[in-house]
Amino acid sequence: MTTTDRTAPRTGLLTVDGATLHHEVRGEGPLLVMMPGGSADAGIYDAIAADLADRWTVATFDPRGYSRSPLDGPVTEQLPATHADDIVRLIEVLSPDGSPAALFGSSSSAVVALDVLARHPGRVSRVVAHEPPVVGLLPDPEAGRALFAAVRESFRRDGVAAAMTTMAEGLAPAWGEDRADPEPTAFEAEAEAEAEPTARDPESIAPEPEAMAPEPERAAPEPAAPASSPQEKSQETPPAQAEVFRRMHANLPVFLEHVLCSFSGYAPDLAALKDSSAHLVVGVGRDSRTLLPALAAEALARRVDARVAEFPGGHIGLTEDPRAFAARLRDVLLAPRPVERRKAPGRSGEPPRTGA
Repeated sequence: MTTTDRTAPRTGLLTVDGATLHHEVRGEGPLLVMMPGGSADAGIYDAIAADLADRWTVATFDPRGYSRSPLDGPVTEQLPATHADDIVRLIEVLSPDGSPAALFGSSSSAVVALDVLARHPGRVSRVVAHEPPVVGLLPDPEAGRALFAAVRESFRRDGVAAAMTTMAEGLAPAWGEDRADPEPTAFEAEAEAEAEPTARDPESIAPEPEAMAPEPERAAPEPAAPASSPQEKSQETPPAQAEVFRRMHANLPVFLEHVLCSFSGYAPDLAALKDSSAHLVVGVGRDSRTLLPALAAEALARRVDARVAEFPGGHIGLTEDPRAFAARLRDVLLAPRPVERRKAPGRSGEPPRTGA
């Protein structure tokens, strides 16, 4: 398979209970499912998926009710378990021989990854959950729940921009708590998260998800007009990326009204996750260690004896430097797995894993 063949997405539609999922597949090898968080869709992973397609069959998708994955009926409150069932169905279709898949989720989709591991441990070989905002594990869970409820109320009262401002103000580094020790990073990030796009590889630039990010919502950019200088040309947003921005912006009302509170309020099955902790890596951003999602994630890691791995950037590090993020994810996915905990008989009812 040539590099072009490997990185070009193969698209498909999958019928699931109550929705049709748009999905994209690149590369060959063991299956890796990358789940978009917040208001993002498959497009958020374009750069990362292309980098990892040399080692994995990388599947990305639009979550139900977003972008190109329509619901069969009106949108209602979304539940992590429903989205987890979608992932299991996608794995069944893309891995018909029953081999388990690796999962990566960030923010709200990291919550879905936890639910897949807890209820369907035989379907996954490794789960990397990057900053799942499980507020119930914070020292003051009611404050976390109140924050996200206030974000939703701001959206209902004043719209998307007001909601994102409320989110940015609430995700302040005032949740301090002792933190778990991360695995050593494999390398230093290639650029700081605040670097200007022109200082980075233009091919690595991806749009930022607009959910659970410590900055206000921004309008989706339109494709730039022809530039009159090389510097201006380097700052243009390619049409494909502008389209991703538009889709993500259109998804924000669904996220803010129907996803944010139910996903952040998810109560993970700590006993089941502890049983499968050898297959779980909890990711935290190097630049977001004092923010609510990272603190909740590290609290989870302590409760279930999971490893903690530090990733470049912050909560949305996968968009700040996709190439550095992909390299770190590669290291985490390929790292030796610790000895698996002995499970109580009959807990999961699923066959043992056969993949690495």
